[in-house]
Amino acid sequence: MSDPVFETRGLSLGYGPRIAVSEVDLAISPGETTVLIGANGSGKSTLFKGLSRQLAPSTGTIRFNGHDLEELRPKPYARQVALLPQAPLVPEGLTVTELVSRGRHPHRRWWGAPSPGDDEAIARALSMVSLEEFAERPVDELSGGQRQRVWIALVLAQDTPTVLLDEPTAALDLAHQVELLDLLRGLRRPDGSRTTVITVLHELNLAARVADRVIALNAGRISAAGTPEEVFTPEILAEVFDLEAQVVRDPVEGHPVILPRGRRRICPTAPSRVM
Repeated sequence: MSDPVFETRGLSLGYGPRIAVSEVDLAISPGETTVLIGANGSGKSTLFKGLSRQLAPSTGTIRFNGHDLEELRPKPYARQVALLPQAPLVPEGLTVTELVSRGRHPHRRWWGAPSPGDDEAIARALSMVSLEEFAERPVDELSGGQRQRVWIALVLAQDTPTVLLDEPTAALDLAHQVELLDLLRGLRRPDGSRTTVITVLHELNLAARVADRVIALNAGRISAAGTPEEVFTPEILAEVFDLEAQVVRDPVEGHPVILPRGRRRICPTAPSRVM
């Protein structure tokens, strides 16, 4: 079995005195697509921030490829891990190509000019998200969905063995959501090995479609972890999301499909509805 890409032991994360993730142990295998899920406030985004070095541990450790994450220098780390945070801000006046080219910065010396390899990586990334015709357009003239695809292209141009994405399908229509997640799941390195993908998703049926492994958080702890078939069960959905749901199998792809039926608990103060 391969050594984990990321490994945490006794990891707690928080904001000042408030602990949002508590005593988490996990190992993320290379080449897998791992999806973090959970209700609002469950700790999934906080755990993501810890893995992506946006938030230092309160206690415990995070290791990346066997090394303490906090000890890694930023530029070598950026050659190994590409990050798409939530709602990134676009610098004013940049064209699509100029923004995507920033994904090549970790591969250059600070005084180095773009190389033919950089140009090829940028063109390939734009093609992968179907934005070639927008290459010279200012990013601030694009729609929200198109901007999100530009950010995905930046991540792809960075050409790293590991990719971390926080809600990458935000602002995308359903067709582009499916296209993007299938693209990410199929990413491969020059040696043929699969790219390791870690992402936060709210849409459970998309998570079931794309994930090799699902990690469900509840109240700052891992409530369940495993394949989509192991995690997306009525019992776990009730525990994690307070949701009554039926789970069936997709007749074509074979992955679980969640059919929500309603909240598991009914608030006693809610007004009754007369039919």
